[in-house]
Amino acid sequence: MKRFRDYFPEQPYLMPASPMEWLPEGHLAYFIHEVVKSLDLSMIFASYREERGRPPFDPRMMVAVWMYAYAVGVRSSRRVERALIEDVSFRFLSGNQQAKYWALNSFRTRHRQALSQLFVQSVRLAEKAGLVELKHVAIDGSKVKANASKHKAMSYARMRQEEQRLLREVGEYLAECDRIDALEDAEYGDRSGLEPPEHLRTQAGRLKAIQEAMRELEQEARGEAEREQDERRQQAEAEGREFKPRLDPARAEPKPTAQRNFTDPESKIMLKGKEVVQAYNAQLAVDSEHQVIVAAELSNQAADAPQLPGLYQQIQQNTGRYPQEASADAGYWSGKNVRTIGESGAEAFIAPGKVKHHEWRAQKAPRGRIPKGLTDRQLMKRKLSTKRGKQRYAKRQGTVEPVFGQFKFARHLQQFLHKGLDKNRCLWRFDAAAHNLLKIFKARTMKSGCTAAASS
Repeated sequence: MKRFRDYFPEQPYLMPASPMEWLPEGHLAYFIHEVVKSLDLSMIFASYREERGRPPFDPRMMVAVWMYAYAVGVRSSRRVERALIEDVSFRFLSGNQQAKYWALNSFRTRHRQALSQLFVQSVRLAEKAGLVELKHVAIDGSKVKANASKHKAMSYARMRQEEQRLLREVGEYLAECDRIDALEDAEYGDRSGLEPPEHLRTQAGRLKAIQEAMRELEQEARGEAEREQDERRQQAEAEGREFKPRLDPARAEPKPTAQRNFTDPESKIMLKGKEVVQAYNAQLAVDSEHQVIVAAELSNQAADAPQLPGLYQQIQQNTGRYPQEASADAGYWSGKNVRTIGESGAEAFIAPGKVKHHEWRAQKAPRGRIPKGLTDRQLMKRKLSTKRGKQRYAKRQGTVEPVFGQFKFARHLQQFLHKGLDKNRCLWRFDAAAHNLLKIFKARTMKSGCTAAASS
C-alpha cells in the first residue's frame, strides 16, 4: 500500500507549465503584472534612443519587479537579484530573466523621477476603484533615518575651530619646508621635496570638505534670512504698517549649532522620539476611508508645520479637488495652516498644543455661543473640546499612523538606502505608489471574496 505521494525532484516535465499556474489564483504578483500593463511608462521608454549594443531589459519588467519588491518590503538591489533566482513570484514578473543587482539599481536610480510619477497614477487608480472619497484626510510626518551616521556631522562652530587648526598645521608644514629647503635636495634626490606626508594630504582634503560645508551653511543662512524678511515685509504690507528690516540678509551667519553631515550633506540631525538621528522628514496625507495616500513629500526640515501648505496643495494636484476635512497633530499648528485649509473650503482639525490623553478625555464640551475676539488658537481649542471635534480629530490616529506602521514594520522601511534629498524623495513617492496598489489589491480581493460567498 502506497503511503506517500510520488517524489522525483529531478524528473523533467513533458510539457512546460504555464507561468499563470506557478502561483495561487489571485496572487499579488499577478495583480502587479496587470497593473503595470495599464501604467503610463512613456517617460521611461522615451529615454531609450540608441540601438547599439545589447538590448536593455524591458522597462515594464523592471517596473513590475521593483513595484512588487517594494510592496513586499524588499529594497536592496542585491536581495532582488537573489529573489529573481529563488522566488517564484519574482521569476514570474521577470519572465525568468535574472538581472544583476547593478542593472536593477541603475534602472531605479536613472528613472527615479519617472518612478515617482507613478504615485500620482496610483492615486487615480484608487479613485477609479472608489477608494478615495476625501471626506477626511489626515496629515502626519515621521523621521526616517538617512544613509549617514550622525557622528559624521559637525556644527558650524566646530567647523570654524577645525578650519583654523588645519590651516595652522598646514601652514607650519609649509614653513618647515622653506626653512630646510637647502637640505631637501640631498635628502629627496629627484623628488621636489614638497610632497606633503600622507596624514597632511588627508587633512588637506578634510579642510576642503569643511570649507565647502561652511559655505553651504552660510548660503542657507542668507537664504533663510531673505525668506524671513520677505514674509515680514508681506505681513507688514497686509497690516498697512511700515516695514523696518532688522538685518541685512547678506550679512546673516549660521547659528553656531547649525550642522552639516559629510556623508549625506542634505540629511539633517532630527529628534525621533527621544533619539537624536541623522534623518529626513517623511510626510503623508492619507484618505480616511481606505488608507490610500493622496499626497507624499520628503523634506530635510525637522519641523512639520512648514510642510503642510505644500502637502495640502499636492492633494488637489493629485486628485483634482480638496478634502472636506483635514486633521493634523500639534506639530502642524499655525494660524497660517488653519487659514490655508479654510480657504480651500475644507474644515481644519489641528491640535493647537500637546494634550495628555487623560486631559483630553477629561475636557468638558463648551456651552453657549462662541465668545467674540478669540484668537485662532483659542477657537481651535474650543472646537476640539466639543464632542464632534474630538470625534473628527480622533480619525487622524486611526488613519495616518497605521500607514507609517505599515511602511516601517510590514515593509521594513527603517532607513533610506540612498543619499541625497531628491533621490530619496522620488523613491519615497514610489514607496507610496506601492502602498496604494496594495490597498487596491486588498479591496479587489475582499470584493471578489464577498461575491464568491454571495453566489455560493
